[in-house]
Amino acid sequence: MNDTPGWASPGSAPSEGQQPGASTPADHPGPAEPADQPRPDTTGSGPKWSTEQPPPAQWSAPTGPRGPGQGPPPPPPPGPGWGGNHPGTPGGYGGPGGHGGYGPPGGHPGWGGNWGGPPPAAKPGVIPLRPLGVGEILDGAVSTMRAYWRTVLSISLTVAVVTEIVAVLVQGLFLDDSTSADTLNSSSASLDELSRAMGDALLGSGVIFVISMIGTVIATALLTTVTSRAVLGKPVTIGEAWRDARPQIPKLFGLIFLLMLTAVAIVAVGTVPGIVVAVSASEDAGTGLIVLGALGACVVVLWLMIRFSLASPALMLEKQSIVKSISRSAKLVSGSWWRVFGIQLLASIIAGVVSSIVVLPFTFVAGALTGDGISGLLDGTGTFGWTFLVVSGIGSVIGSMITFPITAGVTVLLYIDQRIRREALDLDLARAAGVQGSGAPGATPGS
Repeated sequence: MNDTPGWASPGSAPSEGQQPGASTPADHPGPAEPADQPRPDTTGSGPKWSTEQPPPAQWSAPTGPRGPGQGPPPPPPPGPGWGGNHPGTPGGYGGPGGHGGYGPPGGHPGWGGNWGGPPPAAKPGVIPLRPLGVGEILDGAVSTMRAYWRTVLSISLTVAVVTEIVAVLVQGLFLDDSTSADTLNSSSASLDELSRAMGDALLGSGVIFVISMIGTVIATALLTTVTSRAVLGKPVTIGEAWRDARPQIPKLFGLIFLLMLTAVAIVAVGTVPGIVVAVSASEDAGTGLIVLGALGACVVVLWLMIRFSLASPALMLEKQSIVKSISRSAKLVSGSWWRVFGIQLLASIIAGVVSSIVVLPFTFVAGALTGDGISGLLDGTGTFGWTFLVVSGIGSVIGSMITFPITAGVTVLLYIDQRIRREALDLDLARAAGVQGSGAPGATPGS
């Protein structure tokens, strides 16, 4: 049997007192060699028994007969894995880098050694399919805008341009902000004039808010579809996003209207007692009660709005009704209110900062181009003509084009993250994305 250097076949260990590689007359019957005949060099290019093999006291063949008079082999010294690390056999029987026993090179150090943890989660799109951290949610929203910038920016730009045109026309043709501002800044204005000016200002702000809300709802509906496809790594065109979102847009408007009506009703309930006290009894006591009631109502409104903040993606992606989407949001946010609030607040701050960086330069340029200049803009005495409205509107369009994808993307990814944590949505997403082994570790349900 041929023996290769570094590995002895089982049962071929040399007998005690016999030199490796030597043979006996009993092994090879035939004519004896002359005494003066030089022996062949067994340390040349042939098998190197004495230099390559471990000492017999440290390793013995697993099986095979032993020579006469030999006792049982001494136990091998302890080592990692099966067989330990012995001279000449790094890593045990398996060779270098094995399991500390039987195994291929480059394996792990022994059975039961350091396993290395589960494999990383699949990432077919902009996020890994597992519970997400805050940074991963924000990065996923930005990555969606970067990877699908044509679709995302086209949707955001179209909605922002249409919304801003309507807002500029309404402000320029129907709202007289300069008269209201002059009245509010005048120290000699009567109470009726101040009340009328404040009512006009609130009406103008309300109209602009409604117009902006309509644009935000449409942009959110379309960008929700884009973000949900981006999670799977599948592109979507503007036409596909519109066809998918169009049936749910009326419901989305109904959802927004219901949430706004709820907020107004809560604020009214909180302030009405103070108003009654101020009218019927003491004005000072009524004013204090109004302030306390308004603060309490704002806290309740904030709590409800965060609790229902995931109703929009639930309505768009699950094709739910308005009431069902609200209950779905409440279920997903339950127990994670502070986390959802913190992420939404952080996204709003980032979007506000980015929008301010873009809008403020255009606002100052618009103020400089008007008759009263920047000083009139700063002290509130300037007139807001068409030049100011158009130039500042351009800045608002650019700001909205950038912030729409951030706010919509964070809301959708937060919804997906909550469903992964509670409903193992990652497994369904992995199968939808065509990820092999979607039930393997790395997509741990509910973790």
